[in-house]
Amino acid sequence: MRHGNKNNALGRKKAHRGALMSNLAISLIEHKRIETTLAKARALRRYVEPLITKSKEDTTHSRRVVFSELQNKEATAALFRDVAPKVASRPGGYVRIIKLGNRLGDAAEMAMIELVDFNTTYSKEKAGTAAKKTRRTRKSGGAKKTDEAASASAEPAAE
Repeated sequence: MRHGNKNNALGRKKAHRGALMSNLAISLIEHKRIETTLAKARALRRYVEPLITKSKEDTTHSRRVVFSELQNKEATAALFRDVAPKVASRPGGYVRIIKLGNRLGDAAEMAMIELVDFNTTYSKEKAGTAAKKTRRTRKSGGAKKTDEAASASAEPAAE
């Protein structure tokens, strides 16, 4: 029985599950977006978000803790070099899970998991450029004319 056991076993033993999560996390950090089953995506979110939080503080200890989980030097370096500066101001919620439907072969629920700050479709600013803020006005209440401009436009109409 699994009373109070909050982890999803994913049909694997502990060592296999740890290796799976590590490999999925490495792929997510390298590619910024991966497709997997919904159960694995939810388990990966619980695994990778604390690692991203650790990467926000760039110390030797935090690098060693993250490396002990990932076991990949390139992914650890990419996490501290690329991902951490982008998520520095975000208090959590670094990944987004989007359901994709069922897989054809076995009807497993598929999902796309991605790093939130690396998707330019949903973010306010485009890749590399700051978004321009446009000023919104009402349709009926346009800019009011000054007295001189109003009288100048009214004179030709009177003739």
